Amino acid sequence: MAIQFNHTIVHAVDREKSARFFTDMFALPDPVEFGPFLAVRLANGCTLDFAQSPGEVAPQHYAFLVSEEEFDHVHGRITELGLDHWADPRQQGVNRINHNDGGRGVYFLDPSGHYLEAITVPYGGW
Repeated sequence: MAIQFNHTIVHAVDREKSARFFTDMFALPDPVEFGPFLAVRLANGCTLDFAQSPGEVAPQHYAFLVSEEEFDHVHGRITELGLDHWADPRQQGVNRINHNDGGRGVYFLDPSGHYLEAITVPYGGW
């Protein structure tokens, strides 16, 4: 069997708020209660299990490969909500997107301060 990524825990200041933000931004089904987690299933079967953090949340980086249409949705929601976003991970190119590898990409923060990235072409191209 080939190794596959199955799930990860995403610590959140408010697990409900963070999980709902994520499903809204990426147009995904509502999160499902799974023990102490709110699980969000991605297209490849992997889940992001949002957990209420007992203390401070250390920001993490989560990158997602999306279709052109999904990117339009994500960027549209960022714009509608008036969220700051960036063309690169150093938060340069404020309120701009990038066109790396012939695609489009954007970086933005979730309610817990995690760095989210949406790209239409994987690093290095197809």
